Amino acid sequence: MATYEDFVKLDIRVGQIVAVEDFPEARKPAYKLTIDFGREIGQKRSSAQLVKHYSKEQLQGKLVLGVVNFPPRQIGPFVSEVLTLGVPDADGECVLITPDKQQAVVGGKLF
Repeated sequence: MATYEDFVKLDIRVGQIVAVEDFPEARKPAYKLTIDFGREIGQKRSSAQLVKHYSKEQLQGKLVLGVVNFPPRQIGPFVSEVLTLGVPDADGECVLITPDKQQAVVGGKLF
Protein backbone atom coordinates (compact mmCIF):
# COMPACT_ATOMS: atom_id res chain seq x y z
CA MET A 1 0.00 0.00 0.00
CA ALA A 2 1.28 3.48 -0.87
CA THR A 3 1.73 6.01 1.90
CA TYR A 4 1.41 9.78 2.00
CA GLU A 5 5.21 9.91 2.10
CA ASP A 6 5.25 8.03 -1.22
CA PHE A 7 2.81 10.56 -2.71
CA VAL A 8 4.84 13.62 -1.69
CA LYS A 9 7.90 12.19 -3.47
CA LEU A 10 6.10 12.96 -6.74
CA ASP A 11 6.57 16.51 -7.96
CA ILE A 12 3.37 17.20 -9.92
CA ARG A 13 3.17 20.73 -11.35
CA VAL A 14 0.88 22.87 -13.46
CA GLY A 15 2.36 23.55 -16.87
CA GLN A 16 1.24 25.45 -19.94
CA ILE A 17 1.73 23.92 -23.37
CA VAL A 18 3.75 26.38 -25.45
CA ALA A 19 4.48 24.23 -28.53
CA VAL A 20 2.94 21.14 -30.16
CA GLU A 21 4.57 19.11 -32.93
CA ASP A 22 3.56 15.95 -34.76
CA PHE A 23 5.49 12.83 -33.74
CA PRO A 24 5.31 10.59 -36.84
CA GLU A 25 8.03 8.24 -35.53
CA ALA A 26 5.94 7.21 -32.50
CA ARG A 27 4.50 3.67 -32.46
CA LYS A 28 1.05 5.04 -31.58
CA PRO A 29 -0.19 8.45 -32.79
CA ALA A 30 1.29 11.12 -30.50
CA TYR A 31 2.44 14.70 -30.23
CA LYS A 32 5.69 16.19 -28.98
CA LEU A 33 4.81 18.86 -26.41
CA THR A 34 6.91 21.68 -25.01
CA ILE A 35 5.48 22.63 -21.63
CA ASP A 36 6.40 25.67 -19.54
CA PHE A 37 6.46 24.81 -15.82
CA GLY A 38 7.41 28.31 -14.66
CA ARG A 39 10.61 29.94 -13.48
CA GLU A 40 11.71 27.19 -11.04
CA ILE A 41 11.41 24.24 -13.48
CA GLY A 42 11.48 25.92 -16.90
CA GLN A 43 10.37 24.37 -20.18
CA LYS A 44 10.32 20.60 -20.53
CA ARG A 45 9.40 18.26 -23.37
CA SER A 46 6.91 15.41 -23.29
CA SER A 47 5.45 12.88 -25.70
CA ALA A 48 1.73 12.33 -25.29
CA GLN A 49 -0.81 10.17 -27.13
CA LEU A 50 -3.50 12.82 -27.42
CA VAL A 51 -4.36 12.89 -31.12
CA LYS A 52 -7.81 11.28 -30.76
CA HIS A 53 -9.22 14.04 -28.52
CA TYR A 54 -7.06 17.11 -29.20
CA SER A 55 -5.83 19.00 -32.23
CA LYS A 56 -2.53 20.84 -32.06
CA GLU A 57 -4.47 24.11 -31.95
CA GLN A 58 -6.59 22.94 -29.00
CA LEU A 59 -3.46 22.01 -27.03
CA GLN A 60 -1.62 25.29 -27.63
CA GLY A 61 -1.77 27.33 -24.40
CA LYS A 62 -3.64 24.61 -22.46
CA LEU A 63 -2.87 24.12 -18.77
CA VAL A 64 -1.91 20.54 -17.87
CA LEU A 65 -0.49 18.58 -14.96
CA GLY A 66 2.83 16.79 -15.25
CA VAL A 67 5.24 14.78 -13.10
CA VAL A 68 8.49 16.73 -13.36
CA ASN A 69 10.82 14.59 -11.23
CA PHE A 70 10.85 11.30 -13.15
CA PRO A 71 14.04 10.51 -15.06
CA PRO A 72 13.93 11.29 -18.81
CA ARG A 73 12.57 8.50 -20.99
CA GLN A 74 13.70 7.70 -24.52
CA ILE A 75 10.72 7.27 -26.86
CA GLY A 76 12.11 6.40 -30.28
CA PRO A 77 14.24 9.35 -31.37
CA PHE A 78 12.69 11.66 -28.74
CA VAL A 79 13.55 12.19 -25.07
CA SER A 80 10.48 12.81 -22.90
CA GLU A 81 11.43 14.80 -19.79
CA VAL A 82 8.08 14.86 -17.98
CA LEU A 83 5.01 12.65 -17.70
CA THR A 84 1.93 14.57 -18.84
CA LEU A 85 -1.00 13.22 -16.81
CA GLY A 86 -4.23 11.91 -18.26
CA VAL A 87 -6.92 9.31 -17.75
CA PRO A 88 -8.44 6.84 -20.23
CA ASP A 89 -11.74 7.30 -22.03
CA ALA A 90 -14.00 4.27 -22.71
CA ASP A 91 -11.69 3.22 -25.57
CA GLY A 92 -8.48 3.60 -23.55
CA GLU A 93 -7.49 6.87 -25.27
CA CYS A 94 -5.92 9.64 -23.18
CA VAL A 95 -7.97 12.53 -21.80
CA LEU A 96 -5.81 15.16 -20.10
CA ILE A 97 -6.04 16.01 -16.42
CA THR A 98 -6.26 19.80 -16.35
CA PRO A 99 -6.93 22.50 -13.76
CA ASP A 100 -10.57 23.56 -13.98
CA LYS A 101 -9.70 27.27 -13.60
CA GLN A 102 -7.32 29.35 -15.69
CA GLN A 103 -6.21 31.02 -12.43
CA ALA A 104 -4.06 27.96 -11.64
CA VAL A 105 -0.47 29.20 -11.39
CA VAL A 106 2.01 27.84 -13.94
CA GLY A 107 4.62 25.97 -11.91
CA GLY A 108 2.21 25.47 -9.00
CA LYS A 109 2.71 22.18 -7.17
CA LEU A 110 -0.15 19.73 -6.64
CA PHE A 111 -1.11 19.34 -2.99
